[in-house]
Amino acid sequence: MTKKIQAGIIGGAGYTGGETLRLLLRHPNVEVTFVQSRSQAGKPVASIHTDLMGELDIRFTDSLEQKVDVVFLCLGHGESKNFLSEHSFDANTRIIDLGNDFRLNNSISDRTFIYGLPEWQREKIRHAQNIANPGCFATAIQLGLLPLAAHGLLGEVYTTGITGATGAGQKLQDTTQFNWRSNNISAYKTLTHQHLGEINQTLQVLQPGFRGRLNFVPWRGDFTRGIFVTSVVDTNLDLASIINMYRSFYQTHPFTHLSDTMIDLKQVVNTNKCVIHLEQVDHKLAIHSSIDNLLKGASGQAVQNMNLMFGLPETSGLLLKASTF
Repeated sequence: MTKKIQAGIIGGAGYTGGETLRLLLRHPNVEVTFVQSRSQAGKPVASIHTDLMGELDIRFTDSLEQKVDVVFLCLGHGESKNFLSEHSFDANTRIIDLGNDFRLNNSISDRTFIYGLPEWQREKIRHAQNIANPGCFATAIQLGLLPLAAHGLLGEVYTTGITGATGAGQKLQDTTQFNWRSNNISAYKTLTHQHLGEINQTLQVLQPGFRGRLNFVPWRGDFTRGIFVTSVVDTNLDLASIINMYRSFYQTHPFTHLSDTMIDLKQVVNTNKCVIHLEQVDHKLAIHSSIDNLLKGASGQAVQNMNLMFGLPETSGLLLKASTF
């Protein structure tokens, strides 16, 4: 029997920590060694993630098992760098950071992080020791734009996207309370969202002439999870040629799919998929893309990256059922 990958989770009490744990518990090649949480140390994991009752009997710990094969950092944005400054792991331990600390500034001490968007950097990820997992909005937007950038066809981009309440994290805020969120919608961080930096970084590598002309307005939505994004660009190509370009670009990528008909959020919620639909009116191209913010936008993509790093099939542990109804 092949030895299972020994995995640890840092910051296991939050949304991404819980989602990562759920995926790893059902992964055929992984054994979860520890789940760390400073705020919940000593408590049974199932007392916080109550859906796991009867499935595991481990407790949150505030100590670290250093000799694991892979560690998932599921900390708040800005906390991973501090954590790694204060704690060390075995040199052979691979690290996947789900925060934003290493997406732009990609190194700390002797660890250098590779940006973990498999549809762009799959081969680099296979040989990486450390991964900076992309942001959720960044994933949805980039997957909609990568084929155009790869062919040098991007000009100014106008993007609007809506995300569910889990995108704001588990910490209570006015805008995540039910009485505020229910039957409500609002824009936030207009043209200044923190994911713009990593999106521009990718697009500028794929299309060196692209200089960050990405105008993004994010919205808060009245639902729990998922992201739906629409980007509008100018094009002189006909729609059939663009569709062929997208199909060719994603033909070897198991989680990104081009739809001939209009897409919706429920197609992707509870999956690691991104679905894309293209519409054209005159010289305007609308690119719709949708993902689950906690899976393809966070924990699912992190496990996808782990699969690549350890030479496993990319889809291992990620063939999930959509919450269609």
